[in-house]
Amino acid sequence: MYLYVIAWGFQMMTRRFFGLLAAIAAGFLPSRATSQTTGPSRRLEDDIPVAAQWISNALQSSGYCADFTPQSISEVERFFREQTKDGEPISGGLMSQDIGPRLFALGCYCGEMLRRELGGHWLTNDDDPEGEINSALEVGSGITCWPMQRVMKRLRSSEDDLVAWAEGIRRDFPDEEFKPTTTTR
Repeated sequence: MYLYVIAWGFQMMTRRFFGLLAAIAAGFLPSRATSQTTGPSRRLEDDIPVAAQWISNALQSSGYCADFTPQSISEVERFFREQTKDGEPISGGLMSQDIGPRLFALGCYCGEMLRRELGGHWLTNDDDPEGEINSALEVGSGITCWPMQRVMKRLRSSEDDLVAWAEGIRRDFPDEEFKPTTTTR
């Protein structure tokens, strides 16, 4: 629905590989590609919530509770545990095709979940050929994180747990400024 790219043989994820993939994918994005119409082109900042919602729907249809709540980051972590092994997608699994677009969307989801919880805004550069990878989220306290890069790192290593990453960002958030929107009982 969002990024459709011809399936490439999966290789070890490197920044160079994803830079090339992002540049190729950008050529196929109807929202960011040069349009034949006179309408305004969309910005990466506009595409991020669309990709996050798309992957949320896809995850939910596959049995994962991806509802943008703080607890849902553990469902994204579960998705990685179940769909990858030794830094690569499981053959025939949900990550075995369209790896670039799915990683981008998962990064968008993780960032949007944090943005909705902690406030903040996306920092994007539509002129950057690696803009999808280099997009950053500045949460309400001024802490900056790179969700797409974090998701790529998580694919390569199960040691880079997404739950611990999100908790680290929350922990660095000043208590006096943050009032949780959820209640615990």
